Amino acid sequence: MPLVGGHRYLPSTAVFLCEVLKLTICTTLALYDMSRTMSPSTPATSLFGALVAAVFTGDSWKVAIPASLYVLQNTLQYFAISNLDTATFQVTYQFKILPTALFSVILLRRRITPRQWLALLLLMIGVVIVQKPAADSTSLPPLKGPHIGFHSPWSLAGFRGISSPAMAHLSKRSATYEGIQEDDALEYPKADASMGIAAALMGCVVSSLASVYFERILKDAINPVSLWVRNVQLSFYSMFPALFIGVFYMDGEKIARDGFFAGYNWAVWSTLILQALGGMVVSLCVKHADNISKSFAMSISILISLCASVIFFGFKVTTNVRLEVMQDDSV
Repeated sequence: MPLVGGHRYLPSTAVFLCEVLKLTICTTLALYDMSRTMSPSTPATSLFGALVAAVFTGDSWKVAIPASLYVLQNTLQYFAISNLDTATFQVTYQFKILPTALFSVILLRRRITPRQWLALLLLMIGVVIVQKPAADSTSLPPLKGPHIGFHSPWSLAGFRGISSPAMAHLSKRSATYEGIQEDDALEYPKADASMGIAAALMGCVVSSLASVYFERILKDAINPVSLWVRNVQLSFYSMFPALFIGVFYMDGEKIARDGFFAGYNWAVWSTLILQALGGMVVSLCVKHADNISKSFAMSISILISLCASVIFFGFKVTTNVRLEVMQDDSV
């Protein structure tokens, strides 16, 4: 994605804003759900008081565990997609079906049928197949820019004439332009496929544990709590690690220098909104079905992502990717 004002957005701020969006939407839905059981003349203060009482009583503290895991998963997911093409990321992320099944057996005492175990085995084979090209190279080829070529302006004004956001930083450089590697890496960062795959696989395990644990909270609660109240709890507790660890500790210096919303554009905001809505849809699926069914149903996203990658990014469908997509659809 091109730079916005010479900056890229920070994943830590994206994770935090996504939780803020989910908290806002879920709070609205929870208030609406509770208002249906109250008198129309109930004042707003009483409605908010009832919501606060529902959110911070009982076993709400248990939700802090999957909330922290979800923050870690989202951070790993942003890192992985930054180093992998969309199709490879989506196919690799289907690996989460296996740890989801294992955690379901351990935490929920769920029985997995032989047919499901066979499907999981086929999935594992597919993930290995699609990663074979990445094993030959530790990094993806760097992106090329219009200023990378055989030209050498003799003056600072000549450099500034090149159409590139990274060149905006030249006002602070010396005439020898010793920081050319840093500026070039800013606009055209090199993707590390090995690190991207490792982050995606770690995200699979963390996401599976969080999902299964959250399902156990939803279905084993002694006092039933509405799904939207649970989502308010989840988003509320997620904000603390996202804010203090991600925003303040990891990227506090960059945010203080460049601003919280540096690098944001319509594409970033659209992704945040879709991810927030997707998180609520996932909770509905977990509530009324289970995580294994959700993971198998999400295989259709591979086809959608593959088509989008071909259309928007010129992704070339290799034989390995084609085999894996066909295999996931058959599963």
